[in-house]
Amino acid sequence: MAVELCLLLLLFCGSTISEVQPIYKPPPGTLDFGFVPAKTYDTGAYHEPGAIGILFKIVHAFLYLVQPNSFPQDLIRKLAQQQFGNSQGDYQKPENVVLTLQAIYYEIGFIVSAALGLLFILLLPLVGLCFCMCRCCDNCGGEMHQRQKKNADCQRSCFATFLFVASLIISVGVLCAYAANQHLTNQVRGAKKLVNSNFKDLKIFLNDTPAQIDYLVSQYNTTKDKALSDLNNVGPVLGTRVQEQLGKEVRPALDAALTMAGAIRETKEALENVSVSVEVLQEGTERLHANLTDVKVHLSNTLSDSACNAAQAASTCNIIRNSLSQLNINANFSGLPGVNSQLAKVNDVLKIDLSSLVQKGYAAFNDTPDLVVNQTRNILSDIKSVLESIGSNITTFTKMLPVQNIIADLMVYLTQSEAYVQDYFPVMEQYDFYRWLGCLILCCMVVLILVFYYLGLLCGTCGYDKHASPTTRGCISNTGGNFLMAGVGFSFLFSWVLMVVVVLTFVTGGNVEKLVCEPFEDKNLFKVLDTPYLLNQHWKNYLAGIIFKNPNVNLTFEKVYSDCKENKGIYTSLHLEHLFNINELLNISMYTEDVALRIEHIQINLSKIILLDEIGKENLLNFSSSGIDGIDFSAYLTEINKSVTKVDLLSFANDLEARADQLPKGALENALKGHANNIRMIHNQQVVPLEQAMSTLNQSIRLLKRTSSELMVKVKNVISAVNAAQNLINNNASQVIVQETKEYMDTIIGYFEQYIEWVKESIAMEVAACKPIANVIDTAVDIFLCSYIADSVNTFWFGLGGSSMFLIPAIIFAVKLSKYYRRMDTEDVYDDFENIPMKTTENGNNGYHKEHLYGIHNPVFTSSVEQW
Repeated sequence: MAVELCLLLLLFCGSTISEVQPIYKPPPGTLDFGFVPAKTYDTGAYHEPGAIGILFKIVHAFLYLVQPNSFPQDLIRKLAQQQFGNSQGDYQKPENVVLTLQAIYYEIGFIVSAALGLLFILLLPLVGLCFCMCRCCDNCGGEMHQRQKKNADCQRSCFATFLFVASLIISVGVLCAYAANQHLTNQVRGAKKLVNSNFKDLKIFLNDTPAQIDYLVSQYNTTKDKALSDLNNVGPVLGTRVQEQLGKEVRPALDAALTMAGAIRETKEALENVSVSVEVLQEGTERLHANLTDVKVHLSNTLSDSACNAAQAASTCNIIRNSLSQLNINANFSGLPGVNSQLAKVNDVLKIDLSSLVQKGYAAFNDTPDLVVNQTRNILSDIKSVLESIGSNITTFTKMLPVQNIIADLMVYLTQSEAYVQDYFPVMEQYDFYRWLGCLILCCMVVLILVFYYLGLLCGTCGYDKHASPTTRGCISNTGGNFLMAGVGFSFLFSWVLMVVVVLTFVTGGNVEKLVCEPFEDKNLFKVLDTPYLLNQHWKNYLAGIIFKNPNVNLTFEKVYSDCKENKGIYTSLHLEHLFNINELLNISMYTEDVALRIEHIQINLSKIILLDEIGKENLLNFSSSGIDGIDFSAYLTEINKSVTKVDLLSFANDLEARADQLPKGALENALKGHANNIRMIHNQQVVPLEQAMSTLNQSIRLLKRTSSELMVKVKNVISAVNAAQNLINNNASQVIVQETKEYMDTIIGYFEQYIEWVKESIAMEVAACKPIANVIDTAVDIFLCSYIADSVNTFWFGLGGSSMFLIPAIIFAVKLSKYYRRMDTEDVYDDFENIPMKTTENGNNGYHKEHLYGIHNPVFTSSVEQW
């Protein structure tokens, strides 16, 4: 049923759109489809045992010592594939003998340990029986007579210490066993919550799948809306693209024409500036020349004064007189040619507003998007109809799919399974209670033995009197000895029962840990299950044979588990492309072929666009023949590069004033200083304006020179560029339009391709993510079987087995120690002989008796000496 759901899921998604092109080109615009709705799964398939985890690790280390071999993948494969018959000869075949020996070699640790356990089970009761019979015959310590030794106190202390240590170890073991027993019960009681969590996740898995499918389908509207948006904005989109392509030649041509129009205006301004500046300079230089002549005349008259004949002033006056020739103009603008004819022609050119004509060309070219809109109205309405029909087909197909019916059937099956598990839980808890009670009884057996040992040590130690003789020991000490012997008796009675349980749980739990839990953790178990022809001798891949009925498909348990563990979609995890290929179902051509055909039929006529008419071109030619290239620029630049006067008047005035200061105080000095001030005034009022006019003339002449340089070539280049651009629009625009229309179509189709890629990615990774399936496997194997059961059982037999093994030394030490605590019937007596000190014979003196005690004669001295 789950497979049918997956198939239906992909069929539903695949029927909406089409196959991706062999080479996918991402469209310029990226669509945002959001995130596929997915709820968070509650189950955390991980178990943290807590403090008892330390015991689990110790048990794992012990199992590694018992069984250090790696997981026998090849051996298990061969054993699973080997056919053992019922006849004796089948087992004697060489290959079967080899496999048996390999299995024994792998299990040698468990076999040896189990054999030791069986020896314990068989021998300890037999030894106990013999021990009891021996003591009944007053042997094996059964005789109530204690021979005295010098190291008796040391022996008693050692036996007591060893027994106490053994009892402590047994106590630790039984505590470990009890903790493991209780841990298993607690986990079983809490397992219901984990099971319910898994069922809840499976329900979420089923309930969310239809919603995820609906979301995938609903996102077709995002694709459709984006396509419709571009179609509604065909002018800004397609028209702008066409305009951008044509603009690579049109805009530079129009820009050059507009630049030339600006150059015409600048030329007119420059010619006007030249004409005005030359007139100003001619008038100014004439006036300056007259003023400088007057200054020279007045200076000459001043220097003719008799004061200059004086010895102190003669040399200064001569120097000033010799410098008067510098007071003269340097540049002569009267001979410069005029530019009135050129200015008149440029004014005639400017009667036509070339800039306005170019702006009309810009406006016509910028109307390209509107032309596209007007010429594609009918085709765009057809495309919109196709897109709407696709949406209607998807909606119709969605209603025909029985997704809800399949989900409902699966939910019924899941609900029934959950109800069955819920009904089984009380039975499981009841059986677990019986198990817990049985394990508790086993622990109580050990505890009963420990109670006798601890009571024996307590009573024997507290009631022991070293001054009392063996026959006169107190009641408490004697009771301690009896407790010890009772512990010995119960040890013989219970030990074999404990060891039977230990051996059974050890062999079972240890092999589960080594053959199931460890290989499951490192996925070697899946590798065994994925062995070709293992589970079915006719199928190479068992899982593929079950799902696809095609065992040759490479579908493995390990890959499915790993993919589900990573929460990938069930389509990817189960390789459902082998049932049907999603690329074949997602066939975009069935829906976009009509769209592409209609877009290809778009035809746009741009012949109405006029960039620059003949008037504008003629205007440019008139400008090139305006004669500005015939201006004598060298004559202008020669005069412009000269200074206005031969000498800087400010420097001359400053020098004249300095020389006047060298003269004696008087009228001559004052007159010269007056002339210096007059020269400064001439500089400020006449020379400075002339310099400004020269600067303006310089800029204008240089501008005219640059403009006139190859003016005819420049104008022809502008006209050629405009003609080429116009020719492109009139004759070759169709190629550009076809190219841009193709790209526009690719953009529209690209939205569908994005949708397909997103659907495929979502189906592969997000839709019906199978994490709950991996969680169910982890819960069943890793948590329930391994963490709950195997670890607890292994820890139980580890503790109980350790306690059982230490019962043997405890029995020995308890038997030995009880002799020192129990009240004896007879004791040894010593008489003086030669160098041996004689013991007193009074009853109670030093704890020894003489003659007859309890009807048994004392041993002779010689025998006592020999035993001593």
